Amino acid sequence: MGSYSDLANRPVLTQPIYEAGRPIEVVARDFDLDPASVIKLASNENPLGPSPLGLAAARKALEVCHLYPDGGSTFLREKLAKKWNLAPNNFVIGNGSNEVMILLAQAFLRPGDEVVFGSQAFIVYKLATMLFGATAVEVPMPGFRHDLKAMRAAVTSRTRILFLASPNNPTGGTDEPADILALAESLPEDVLFCLDEAYAEYLEESADLRPLMASGRKVVVSRTFSKAYGLAGLRVGYLMGSPEVCGLLNRVRQPFNVNLPALAAAEAALDDVAFVTRTKEVNAQGLTQLAAGLKALGCEFIEGKANFLAAKIPQADEAFMYLQRAGVIVRPLKGYGMTGWLRLTVGTAAQNERLINELTKLIAR
Repeated sequence: MGSYSDLANRPVLTQPIYEAGRPIEVVARDFDLDPASVIKLASNENPLGPSPLGLAAARKALEVCHLYPDGGSTFLREKLAKKWNLAPNNFVIGNGSNEVMILLAQAFLRPGDEVVFGSQAFIVYKLATMLFGATAVEVPMPGFRHDLKAMRAAVTSRTRILFLASPNNPTGGTDEPADILALAESLPEDVLFCLDEAYAEYLEESADLRPLMASGRKVVVSRTFSKAYGLAGLRVGYLMGSPEVCGLLNRVRQPFNVNLPALAAAEAALDDVAFVTRTKEVNAQGLTQLAAGLKALGCEFIEGKANFLAAKIPQADEAFMYLQRAGVIVRPLKGYGMTGWLRLTVGTAAQNERLINELTKLIAR
């Protein structure tokens, strides 16, 4: 009798599995810890919690959760249109920004196509590429930073999508807005450029691709409510692009792909300017605090402007386990080809201090 693998689509058999940061409750159980004593600095979540306006709206939405959500995300798209001075049909709402990237791949990739991205870029680019039988072209990142010229040189007649994140996850490096625009403008007309701006709220300036969209260039931007707005657990993100590309993605998007509380929370969170401003302030202070601590320990790290730092820690695998036993969850980066590196999410001042103290004790041993 044959196996399920004999029946599965071929790309599924070689598809990597995404490894998320370990949940607090699981680590507490595994190491016999009180969950309240465990801090998670692994998944780049907002240490201030969710947007208060978003949380209030989600709670109110739960009162009518016997109803289906708005499958067209009407009000959220209208609010995004006002924020970005575009039209509602310039947006596709996804179950996190991960989903809109999968939708891009589903709509545009077929076996034989190629997708270009950095070798230490967000793993979902590779997952989406492989899932639809296309070929991942991973461009080396000297010093763990994007080489935009090398990425452009990697584009061939088979390239269909080029993914670029600024800031990049998991390394944290950013690219100059002018350089991003130049790369987008240089691409052939049959290559779709996707700028992933999951962490753009932490920047003072980001690339504005709207003029290129208006001119007919094949460019899209993805954003999320998971980071600066603190809505990671609700899973809501969006893609910004031309009405044509958004219309195509809506053809492959699942009905009711974003739940009702998530839509309500995202819509309300867009008004929570005070919360996002405070988030940026706490993050900037936290980056400075973590950088100072790592320098004092003699640990190499990558300068970045997102809400995390990638740091080279002695005996990183052992450090990952040691920190869990101490109730501190971080993220190993071996899966990104960065053996010996850990990604450290910026927490509150107290959480950052606890992380540095534990690393100090570990390195002293």
